[in-house]
Parts: sequence; C-alpha cells; structure tokens
Amino acid sequence: MDPRIEHRLRLTRRTFLGRTGTGLGMAALAGLMGRDPVKGAIIAEAGQGSLRGRPHQIPKAKRVIYLFQNGAPTHVDLFDYKPKLQALHGKPLPDEYVGGRRFSTMTGKTDGKLLLAPVEPFHQRGQSGAWVSQFLPHIARQADDLCFVKSLHTDSVNHAPGISLMLSGAEIPGRPTLGAWLTYGLGSDTENLPAFVVMTSVSKGTSCGQIFYDFYWGSGFLPSRYQGVKFRGSGEPVLYLGNPAGIDPATRRAQLDDLAELNALKFREQGDPETAARIAQYEMAFRMQTSVPELADISSEPKSVLDLYGPSVKEQGTFAYNCLMARRLIERGVRCVQVMHAGWDQHNSLTTELYTQCRDTDQPSAGLVADLKQRGLLEDTLVIWGGEFGRTPFIQGSLDDRKRWGRDHHPYAFTSWMAGGGVKAGLSYGETDDLGMNAVKDPVHVHDLQATLLHLMGIDHQRLTYRFQGRDFRLTDVHGKIVEGILG
Repeated sequence: MDPRIEHRLRLTRRTFLGRTGTGLGMAALAGLMGRDPVKGAIIAEAGQGSLRGRPHQIPKAKRVIYLFQNGAPTHVDLFDYKPKLQALHGKPLPDEYVGGRRFSTMTGKTDGKLLLAPVEPFHQRGQSGAWVSQFLPHIARQADDLCFVKSLHTDSVNHAPGISLMLSGAEIPGRPTLGAWLTYGLGSDTENLPAFVVMTSVSKGTSCGQIFYDFYWGSGFLPSRYQGVKFRGSGEPVLYLGNPAGIDPATRRAQLDDLAELNALKFREQGDPETAARIAQYEMAFRMQTSVPELADISSEPKSVLDLYGPSVKEQGTFAYNCLMARRLIERGVRCVQVMHAGWDQHNSLTTELYTQCRDTDQPSAGLVADLKQRGLLEDTLVIWGGEFGRTPFIQGSLDDRKRWGRDHHPYAFTSWMAGGGVKAGLSYGETDDLGMNAVKDPVHVHDLQATLLHLMGIDHQRLTYRFQGRDFRLTDVHGKIVEGILG
C-alpha cells in the first residue's frame, strides 16, 4: 500500500477515536500510553507484531541483566584454553587457519603474524571442569552456575558496528535495541521506574577510547518511550528529578495534569504516538522523583551483600556499584538492565590494563550472580556477560616488547557466558579450533544468540515485529535460530 494512503487511513481511524471523547478515544490513548484503561496495569503497545504483554510461550526468564563488556574481551586469555596456542607461542600463524578471512586494518595481512600464548595460566573449575583463566578467580568460583558459549561469531570487525549488531541486530545505527524490543513486546512490571535502564562505567586509567553512543540503548523506529533511560555515574542518577525552589509536589502534580490535558487534545487532533509517549514520560518522571532516591540509597544493604560485589561497590559510577544497582532495579520490576563497561580494547596492553579490567569486573560480575541466586531471583533472571567480538590468537606488536603485547579485533570466534533464566548451568557449549581462531563445533551467530534470548523471555523472535516504511522489522532481521543445546 502507498505509505501516504496508509497514513490517511490511520489518521482517519485515530481522528474517529479521538472525537469519541472519553469513550473509545480515551481508551485508545490509555493503550498508547501503555496503561490498561480498565485494570490500570502497564501493557505493551498494540501493534501488528506486538505481544501486548502476553508471551508466545511460557517464559523461563522474566527479566534480563546484560553485562556488556565494550571493547571485546580476549577469549583466548580468559575462557578458551588452547594447549596448542601455548605450544606454538612465538611461531608464525599457519595459513590454513586464515582461509581468506578479513581482519581490521590494524592487522592488515596475517602473513608472518606470531602466535601469542595466554598471558595467565588456565585451570579447570568446579564440578563442570570449565576452563577459566587465573585472570578471573571470582567468576571461576561461579563456574558451575554459568553457561559458557565458546563458539560465538559475528560479522563486524570494528567496535561500534559490532556493538550495534549485538544489541540491535544491525551494524548501522537506527534499529531498536534488545531492551526496547523487550519493552515493546512485553510491557513493564513497574509504574515507578523505566522498563529499560542503562548504566555505564570505565576502568580508571584505561587508554581505551571506546565511546558510549546513545544508539546502544535506542528505540530506533519504535516509539521513543521504549528507549533505555541512562542513569548517570555521579550526582543524581537522573537529572532534574528534584522540584525547583518554590515548587512543591502538589503544584508539580497540578502542572502535569494541565500538560496532560493539552497533550491529550493534541493527540486527538493529530494521532501522533509521540504525543502519547510525551504524556507517559512526564508521568514516569513524576513518579521517579520518589522511586529513584529510594533506589539509589544502598545504606540498607548488609555488609555481607556489599562484600559480594567488591571494595568499589559504594563508589557511584563503578562497575561494582552498577551491578548492585542492577539487582535493585530488577527487584523493583525493571524488565531490562544494560550495564556497559568499557576498556577491553587491549591492542597493546594485555600485560597491564587487562589486569585492571579483570580486577574491576570479575568480583562484581560473580557477586551479582551469587546475590541473585541467594535471593531466589536467578531462576527467572537471565544474566549475560560478553562483548562484541573476541581478540586474535596472534600478537599485535612485538614479541620482544612484553609491556606492549596486544591482540587485534577478532570476529570469527569469541566467548560469552550466561546464568539463570532457563540456561543450563555448568555447561561449555561449542568449540573453536585448536588455536581459538574459528568456531568449528556448534557455531552460534549473533542472531542465534538474540533468537535464544528472546525465546527464554517467552518470545518467538520471528513473530515480534514492527512495521516501518512498509516492511516488518525484527531484532534478528531475517536470520537467527534458537540454540537448543543451552536451554535448561
């Protein structure tokens, strides 16, 4: 259908609903605002591909915490133990492992590239016998609660496109991200906090130049109320929540009521969903004036819990603090929490900054899993840890200059781990070749991972769609298959 004709038809229907006043019109407005006009519950937006808050099947997970490690953690130094890589340290990379594959411009051709053994030793951990590096002693102790996916691969060789592909299903910015899709499909379980919250952190002293772009948590072409709300790392988590001097809560409430009436009139005239989103956002901001200060006050947390997350847990803006906040957010009904930590881009700092990255993220990540487990929340909370791709088994730099050892971007094999939310605990799924170069057994593409995450949340990834510019879009684009082998 011609988009102009489709627009006129939709406008006619909306105008009809709007002119029916407080009857069908207000019911439609309430639906677009995400509120059931009868029950008052928050629901997902109506749409051809939306679930309206009702999963396609019984979900294993009700919420997601994504511990995203910007910059690409080195799988061959952390999780993917390869004795042959150790044995061939300093030897040239055999041609048969390359097979015409492309790498970043920093690597260029792989001719003469020397293999680099893991910087720290590996050990088998727990009853599962999972291989985890000495870099990560706390995660190692949680190995029997984790599901390691060691055969991930992706299409991108650079950071921003790789992160965008992992989080939105497309390398080019502009598509809705995972949290936006989940909120669009399933709605929210809280009236007092956003359904999708994002927090960011960077290790102190890192030379990594990774930037947190807003499209990493954007809603793309979905209505803007589905985008992630970023909590700041210092001061008030959300700006301007406090009332200005001379404005008390009753006055603010009256102002918002008047604004809502004006916006409702505008909506009835034009039918723009963004007008309804504006009303909903004003209301959310009003409720957050009470909910966010209570959320951010961690003084009631016992020392035994704080100790799980490590010594920097009380320092706002650290990864440890954000992990604790993630647990507090999902306890209060937040659907998706995206905790992003930058600094993993070790092109020339494997023997220096990698230690810092692991020290800053190891204990908080493991502590979050342990905390969720002891509270009975891990069973229906899916925790994901991983980055946009891996690092090369060969060295970037000179083998003679140990202080500047590094590894380049590597999209052909990398590792992530998951916990809770319906995945098998104590499992290492998939394999790479004997140098950690290519995924060779049970390969898992980024779209396969996305399809599996949605499945665990009760969503058929092929049926959660949104029509935009004449086409039905979905998180997995036209790809993706569920990784049955990791499902509990």
